[in-house]
Amino acid sequence: MTETLIIPAFATSARDAPVTSLASIPDPLAHDGWFPGVDLTALRAQARVRDTITPERLREAALAALIWVGEQLADWQAAQIAASYTSLAAVPAATIAGEPRTLILYRQAVAAWTKALVVERYRDTDLTGAGERRAEDLDPSVGELRRDAIHAVRALLGRTRTDVELI
Repeated sequence: MTETLIIPAFATSARDAPVTSLASIPDPLAHDGWFPGVDLTALRAQARVRDTITPERLREAALAALIWVGEQLADWQAAQIAASYTSLAAVPAATIAGEPRTLILYRQAVAAWTKALVVERYRDTDLTGAGERRAEDLDPSVGELRRDAIHAVRALLGRTRTDVELI
């Protein structure tokens, strides 16, 4: 049986809250059985993906994020499986607010990469008000989201955030 990861909502106002109905969101996305699945309704709330992004488009972005995160963690996952851990949740980790650190970091990586893809593909997604922000202004946002995903993956792997190589 595949575990489904529920992503808590962090909406700070009614404007940030998702308005897409639960009936329009497809079933949770299963990853590979070892990593938890992702509930798209909760992902939409955590990443603050606006309801103008259809459930189908959100699903495609989340699938791409699951692939990316899975590729980044493939060797680490193989080592954990070799150590007899049957799922990400089974890997020993400190808990924060009653939740294993590994699940928190995995969720952050998937949410940040998904949001980066959504913002990058649908430039008007992050435009506010009368559209006073230009598309070029969103580039740092995409970069910051990708950085957050990379930091979460590196924390899961137990690596520092920066690699420095001397030439």
